[in-house]
Amino acid sequence: MTHDAVHPVVPMLAKAVAEVPEPDSVPGGLSYEPKWDGFRGIVHARRREAGAGGDDDASALEIEIGSRGSKTLTRYFPELVAALAELLPGPCVLDGEIVVRSGEPGRERLDWEALGQRIHPAASRIATLSVETPAQFVAFDLISLGDRDLVDAPFAERRALLVETLEGRGAPLHVSRATDDVDLARRWLAEFEGAGLDGVVAKPLAAPYSPGKRTMLKIKHHRTADVVVLGYRVHRSGAGVGSLLLGLYDDDGELRTVGGASAFSDARRLELVDELEPLVARGDDGDVLHAETERSRFSSGKDVSYVPLRPERVVEVRYDQMEGTRFRHTVQFARWRPDRDARSCGFDQLEVPAAYDLGEVLG
Repeated sequence: MTHDAVHPVVPMLAKAVAEVPEPDSVPGGLSYEPKWDGFRGIVHARRREAGAGGDDDASALEIEIGSRGSKTLTRYFPELVAALAELLPGPCVLDGEIVVRSGEPGRERLDWEALGQRIHPAASRIATLSVETPAQFVAFDLISLGDRDLVDAPFAERRALLVETLEGRGAPLHVSRATDDVDLARRWLAEFEGAGLDGVVAKPLAAPYSPGKRTMLKIKHHRTADVVVLGYRVHRSGAGVGSLLLGLYDDDGELRTVGGASAFSDARRLELVDELEPLVARGDDGDVLHAETERSRFSSGKDVSYVPLRPERVVEVRYDQMEGTRFRHTVQFARWRPDRDARSCGFDQLEVPAAYDLGEVLG
């Protein structure tokens, strides 16, 4: 099988489970790794054709980086492309995560916001950010090495070759930590969140690389919070509630947007319109007030309008982690909380993980 930019690799995926599983829960046992919160990246390293970059570069590696959706990420991370061409020992295909680290030495953490800024249309901006917020690549699987295709090899063999091939190469190339100690994995789940990581992944040691299949197991944090409903977006079909916009009060008494909840059934979307109608904010003329969320480079050209609601209704939601003052991912609706006063819903109710140095996680 050929793995390159023309024949992209579909990454192996993970299925969510409630807790870190015991190693003997699957045949052959499990290996545990930190769950990196970045951009999934498939690195293709191949020999540059002789003369393609001049005589001096005839033996250099050419690097392409594919995304989880098989789109190219190469142009957005020129510093990674240059570094990997120097650090990788030869042709190979790696599976891993692109991350950005920030903070002072000893207090570093993953920086999702800075990573998101790296996807920019302007080459000049990309060049600037490649210096200001350089990316790192954390490799956690080896799909091919030289002329050897490793897709059918068990993960235990792929992992051993990955460590043998890459360990000690130096930043910005890292090999993800791994352990077969379930107690240590559970400690990682608790501690590494303080460095901005997203949980723990359990990988069957006997399993081949299975593109597109949820062979791995992922364990993330599960928390709840009571939040205020600020408004809703109309579903893209034009009927019903597509998502609820949510907020929390800060220490100054200001209501700040923290994210959204979606994934309602067709019937429930229509019901919510009727339920929320008494709260719709209207002007003196009786018309619904116009409201829009802030635009970003990701919302360019998209409809950012929403139906504003008086901030009186409270909902309990399930979430995994925060990114600054916002939920890192879309949250899940749990239940209405008619017993809660909206003004009592503040950031002080949220669990704050103890800080943990990213440098310790990267090793």
